[in-house]
Amino acid sequence: MLVASELRGELARIRPARACCRRAELVGLLQSAGADGGVRTLDHATARIAVQLAASIGVAATAPRASATGSHVPGRHHLKVALEGELPSSWELVTTKACDRRAFLRGLLLSAGSVSGGPGGPHVEFVLRDRRSAHKLQRLLQASDVRGSRMQRREREVVYLKGQEEIAGLLRLVGANRALLDFETSRVSREVRNRLNRLLNAEEANLARTVRAADRQLQAIGRLEAGGELDLLAEGLREAAAQRRRQPDADLDTLATSLGISRSAMNHRLRRLVELAADVAGARGARADRS
Repeated sequence: MLVASELRGELARIRPARACCRRAELVGLLQSAGADGGVRTLDHATARIAVQLAASIGVAATAPRASATGSHVPGRHHLKVALEGELPSSWELVTTKACDRRAFLRGLLLSAGSVSGGPGGPHVEFVLRDRRSAHKLQRLLQASDVRGSRMQRREREVVYLKGQEEIAGLLRLVGANRALLDFETSRVSREVRNRLNRLLNAEEANLARTVRAADRQLQAIGRLEAGGELDLLAEGLREAAAQRRRQPDADLDTLATSLGISRSAMNHRLRRLVELAADVAGARGARADRS
C-alpha cells in the first residue's frame, strides 16, 4: 500500500549530489499552489529540505514559520520558508537533463503533490497555480512515459495519475525505491488474491454443478429401479448406475476412470439414465390420465 507520509519521508531523505539537481528540486518545491516567493507546506520534512537546498545553491532562506492554511481546520498551519535574493527560475523541462527532470518532479511531489488510496486504487495529484504549469507538467511526464490527466478544481489546475503503471513509473522517476517496492508488492499481492478468489469461486461453482447433477442422476436411478426398468437396461448403463451409487459425490472424471472409459462416454451414460427415467415417468403419467 502506498502511504503518503512514508513516501514524503523517503523523498525528503534524498540528498542530490549535483548542484543542478539541487536547483531543480528547489524549483519543484517553488511550484506549490499559493507559494509567494517561498515554499509553503504542511510537512516539516519538506520545509527542512527546502532550507537545505536553498543554502546549498547560495540562496538565503528563513527558518520555517507557521501560517494559517485558510482551511478553517483548527490547529492546522502551513510552514512557510521565505527565500531571499535571486530565486532559481524554471527552464524548458522536457529538454533538460534527465537527472534534473527527476529532481524537479521530486520537489514538485513534495510541495504540490498528494497521494491517496481508495476502492479504486491509489491516486496521485499535483495541484498547480495555472494551466501553463499543468500543461508543462503533462509534457514532462509524457516525455518520461508516464501519462497524466488534467482537470480543474476550485480555480486550480490539477494533474493526476490513477493507473498502476503510471504511479509506479512516477515513483521510479523520483527515486522512491522503498515506496515503489511496497507499491509493487501490494499490487502483486492484490492480483494474486483476486486470482485466487476467482479460482475458488469457479471451483465452488463447479462443485455445486457436480452435486446437482449427481442428485438428478441418483433420483433417476432410483425411479428406474423402483419400476423394474433398471435391470432391463444395457450393461453399460447398469454399470454406470452402479458406479454412481457407489460414489455419489464423485465427478465425471473419477467415475470414468473407475469404469475405464472416457469422460464423454460416462457423461453420455448418466445423461441417458436421466432421460430414460423422465420417459418412464411420462409414460406412467399418461397411463394414470387414461385410467
